[in-house]
Amino acid sequence: MQISLNNSGTLEAVTRQASASLTVETRGREAVDLTAAVATWLQSLGVQEGVVTLFCRHTSASLTVQENADPRVQSDLMDALSTLAPEEAVWRHSQEGPDDMPAHVKTSLTDVSLTLPVAAGGLILGTWQAIYLLEHRRHPHRRDVHLHFLGR
Repeated sequence: MQISLNNSGTLEAVTRQASASLTVETRGREAVDLTAAVATWLQSLGVQEGVVTLFCRHTSASLTVQENADPRVQSDLMDALSTLAPEEAVWRHSQEGPDDMPAHVKTSLTDVSLTLPVAAGGLILGTWQAIYLLEHRRHPHRRDVHLHFLGR
C-alpha cells in the first residue's frame, strides 16, 4: 500500500476499491470451487496487492477455504457437518423443510465471509487450498456471493 502525507499532517492511504457479485447455481448439497472465478475477477481489475472479501448473502450456504487436491476432502467435510447437524434431529424451526435448520447450523459452524490476501495480482492461498461455497440444502439454489477488493 502506498502512503502519502497530506497537508494536515495525517497519513492517507492511496487505495483502490472494486466490487462485484458472483452468482453460483448449486445442484443441491455440495462444495463449489470459487477460486478460479475470484482469481479471474482480480486479474480483470489489474490489481497489485490488498485484500479481497467474499460475503455469501445466505443463511443456509457458507464459505470456507479447504484442500483442493482430493475431492474426498469436500465429501468428508459435508458428511461431518451433516453428522454435527443432522436432519433427523428435532428442530423448532422447521417450516422450510427438514434440511433448513441443519443448514443454518452448518453455516454457523463455517462462515458467510472470508477475507484473503492478494499479492502480485493474485490470491495468496496455500498449495492445496481453494475457496468453496458450501451448499447445505438438498435442492438446487441460486447463491449470491458479493466480492469486494481493497488495495492497489
